[in-house]
Amino acid sequence: MHFNRSALSSLPFFPSLLCSPPFFPSMSYVPHTILRPFGVKPFAGGGYLRRHARPCVRRASSVGATNGNELGGGNKRRRKRPAEESRLEVLYDDGFGSVTVKDYREAVRAMPRDDGGPPRWFCPVECGRPEVDRAPLLLFLSGIEGVGMELILHHKSLGKVFEVCCFHIPVNDRTPFEGLLQIVEEYVKHENALSPSRPIYIIGDSFGGCLAISVAVCNPEIDLVLTLVNPATSSAKASLQAVLPLLEAVAANLPFIHPHLLKYSMGNPLNMAMVSLENSLSPQETLQEFSNKLTSMLPLVSELGDIIQMGTLVWKLKLLKSGANYANSQLHMVQAEVLLLASGIENLPPSGEADRLVKSLKNCKVRYFRNRGDRLLMEDGFNLLTVIKGVKMYRRGRQWDCVNDFLSPTLSEFNRTFGEDFKLFHQLLSPAMLSTTQNGKIVHGLDGVPDKGPVLFVGYHQLLAMEWAALIEGFLREKKTVIRTGAHQVFFAGNYETLRQELSLFDFVSMYGAVPVSPINTYKLFERNEFVLLYPGGVREALHRKGETYKLFWPDQTEFVRMAARFGVTVIPFGCVGEDDFLEIVVDYNDQKNIPYIRDEIKSFNRDFTRLRDTVKGEDGNQVLHLPVVLPKLPGRLYFLFGRPIEMEGMDNVLTDRKKANQVYFQIELEVENAMSYLKRKRNEDPYRSIARRALYQATWGPSAQVPTFEP
Repeated sequence: MHFNRSALSSLPFFPSLLCSPPFFPSMSYVPHTILRPFGVKPFAGGGYLRRHARPCVRRASSVGATNGNELGGGNKRRRKRPAEESRLEVLYDDGFGSVTVKDYREAVRAMPRDDGGPPRWFCPVECGRPEVDRAPLLLFLSGIEGVGMELILHHKSLGKVFEVCCFHIPVNDRTPFEGLLQIVEEYVKHENALSPSRPIYIIGDSFGGCLAISVAVCNPEIDLVLTLVNPATSSAKASLQAVLPLLEAVAANLPFIHPHLLKYSMGNPLNMAMVSLENSLSPQETLQEFSNKLTSMLPLVSELGDIIQMGTLVWKLKLLKSGANYANSQLHMVQAEVLLLASGIENLPPSGEADRLVKSLKNCKVRYFRNRGDRLLMEDGFNLLTVIKGVKMYRRGRQWDCVNDFLSPTLSEFNRTFGEDFKLFHQLLSPAMLSTTQNGKIVHGLDGVPDKGPVLFVGYHQLLAMEWAALIEGFLREKKTVIRTGAHQVFFAGNYETLRQELSLFDFVSMYGAVPVSPINTYKLFERNEFVLLYPGGVREALHRKGETYKLFWPDQTEFVRMAARFGVTVIPFGCVGEDDFLEIVVDYNDQKNIPYIRDEIKSFNRDFTRLRDTVKGEDGNQVLHLPVVLPKLPGRLYFLFGRPIEMEGMDNVLTDRKKANQVYFQIELEVENAMSYLKRKRNEDPYRSIARRALYQATWGPSAQVPTFEP
């Protein structure tokens, strides 16, 4: 297949999208990449694309909301109900951790070093086709090296929920910053014209961050979501810029290898060599594997010496300086949603750059990674998709939809959260779960819980809501099901996060399915046949006072009962005991409100939130957010009992008869109280209630062994 280059140059976006050999026109074999000329979709088969159609064919939009038509057809698409949309399986394998720096080295070797062509777009083969409907487009702008494969550790995970497209700048290309900006801007406008209702994500790494900021400034009307990874906005002040006049006097064809430059180009070798090391290996095997990975990176160092010559270095430094100056002059004009990822080791040198950017950008969230280097995307354990999900910035429309934009937790996220972050918490509490079958029999595990939704779990909120993590983990392990929790709006406000944090509690709550508690969100979850968790006692129960252990604070509001009847939901009351037995409240709200300074702080903090129970009088409506002072006791054990399922299917009289609705409401409340009474009584029969005996059992049978409990 051959094309007349002069004829093609008259087509739209030719400078940015026409590709030179070996990518085009023959589409020859190129490992790890496929060209995306004029918006061609990624190849789903994982192989290498050979296209024999015209290169200027309009790409089919994955949104479908633009005109509702299939490509080339005139029939209207039938709009899917939310419950019918394609969804990723719970704990699906996102492939994160399966790619190493060795794969990056091979990909860099396969990329053309100097083919005489212009900068271009390509789609990594590893990304495949997105597995969610209406997947947004993600554009990756790499650092000053311009290879475009620096996102390779994240290709598989991102490719399942984004259409991924990367920007490649040939090594010897001399396109100035303004020219690169025009190329990216034209492509953004092209994609936005195809699908104006979906957002376009731009991941800008280092120099790419300056480019991303500039694109956002030039296109305020386009819905852009920026992720800036250690953006090089301070590069004009970097040490290499100071010696630029000296470097210009050196021969242009002299190879240049300098430790600082290598670190800047390929990251911290130690952290990169740790990628995908298995936790199950012995110390000796881990050391050997680490040594092998570090050794495998040495050829890349020599290859970079061949690629990076003095003339190229000088040009790149000039390009960095112009990009940083342009971006810095426009920071205050950025209207796009921004996520800033800052490394703690360097703190975006010079020190304080992250703080400056946060203050300059209007709509910016930040995550700060204390123990990581400049090349964050190439380091072990950093999952970009997890961060995007945690900060609630993954969306497929103009506004974030907490229900329909939720992505199920992946296997790697689950292993990281509950195999590392919450491992000690699980071992200390050793949760024991029991459930009740339809015939009233209490059994170990969750066999009494239905396998399919919609299901509504209604229960008691433990002190500080610490039971929630154990509940989520238990259902993910045994039922492979995410429980969507109605949570307080403080977890979604975003105004109470601090700069110096990585993934916070706010991120964890969002990642595992929590939504702002509201009738409309509950309605949408039932419509999607989800498992829903509701605490009628809310904040008042989770932050109860001294002497209020296991006391319910349920308001006289039966709305959730009527909504459950409307959808034929299965309601499961449950009780939970244990935490109040090893946490003692020292200073509660009654004490704090008598201290003037603390009282004013609590009042100021709660002023920004809508009161959820303004119409509820008395203590049941006293939903004041505060932080009680507690002291730990000797860790006890956490017990759950899920009561007999209450089938709401066919209870149409509950919808219109308030008396019937109240009867069901009080029945659920009574079942919760009975479950807690049962657990408090039966836990005395548990031979492993003591933490010492549980520790001995796990030392004998392994830390992953399920510790037995009493017989029901």
